Amino acid sequence: MKSAPTLRQEQAADRIARHITARLSEGEALLPYEVTERLRASRERAISERRREISVLHTQASTAASAHGHTMTLGTPESEGNGWWRTLISAIPVFALIAGLVVYNAPSDQSLLNEVTEVDTALLTDDLPPAAYADPGFIQYLKTSATSSEH
Repeated sequence: MKSAPTLRQEQAADRIARHITARLSEGEALLPYEVTERLRASRERAISERRREISVLHTQASTAASAHGHTMTLGTPESEGNGWWRTLISAIPVFALIAGLVVYNAPSDQSLLNEVTEVDTALLTDDLPPAAYADPGFIQYLKTSATSSEH
């Protein structure tokens, strides 16, 4: 049974075909009319055959994609074994991301907690009662005393 050519093999074959075509086209002007017409007909047949091959490859690819539902998958049906192993390996980056976010946010949470603790300590040890800070008149007093101390 003949295996289907890979994309890399197809690209290499196309490059070789382009190179050969370019070399043949260079000497075409020196050939008689009958020979150039036969060459033209042969080229057209080759191009139509190549288009059919590409069409078959596209059909096979779309059939493989539709076999998996409406989603495209990476890999081939032969590589679908060990589903639990693939799931475990694909979950490792997610766990690493979560661990990184926790480690990254831990110091900022601690510094925020320290700031809140300092403010609470200052409020509770101050001579004024905490209710004074919520009084709108006290806020106005602080604004006017800040303005008068600047002058």
